Amino acid sequence: MHRRLCSRFFLTVVFMAVFTGSAAAHPHVWVTARAQVIFNAKGEIEAIRQAWTFDEMYSAFVTEGQGKEGQLLTKDELAPLAKTNIESLAEFDYFTYAKAAKQNIEFAAPVGYSLEQGEDKRVVLRFTLPLKIPASAAKAFSFQVYDPTYFVAFEMEKDNPVGMDGAPKGCSINILGSKPLAADETKKLSESFFSGLSPGTDFGVKLASRIIVACP
Repeated sequence: MHRRLCSRFFLTVVFMAVFTGSAAAHPHVWVTARAQVIFNAKGEIEAIRQAWTFDEMYSAFVTEGQGKEGQLLTKDELAPLAKTNIESLAEFDYFTYAKAAKQNIEFAAPVGYSLEQGEDKRVVLRFTLPLKIPASAAKAFSFQVYDPTYFVAFEMEKDNPVGMDGAPKGCSINILGSKPLAADETKKLSESFFSGLSPGTDFGVKLASRIIVACP
């Protein structure tokens, strides 16, 4: 089954697709992402702190029937759902892919995660993803946030999408935007299109921004 859609992280999305009739095309979930690159005392990159804001439909579905009517849900009330999402994301490498000196970076389990509901009722998943081994930004460090299968569509925030915490003097961030799909390409994004892709096909990378961190 495509991306093992029975994963707990996507169960609600599958139900949404059935009830709304939106199962005919990808993506099924939309996420607006913001990231912060965390440096340690040695000036090495030690973690990527992320905030993912989910679309209105997904947010409404996962919060339906929870809390008191007319009141926003608290972090405590959403804690079980946050835990479920974080645990399930491990199966998908947290949709975060990084390289340093052209070598793939491995991440440890997320820390400091939470889920909250904003005034606009959209839910925001926050978590910090530590690198297993801190990396030097002097060696062409870059990362991307995306779903290879485009089941989930990630887009970086337009304002202040990526920041730095504890960065040595002279460090900078460059964001290389993705190339938008043409209208005729968008029409091809059906379930049959994705099910026909070869195993391991990385479609989502075509639409993912690349964040490059450089330090002197």
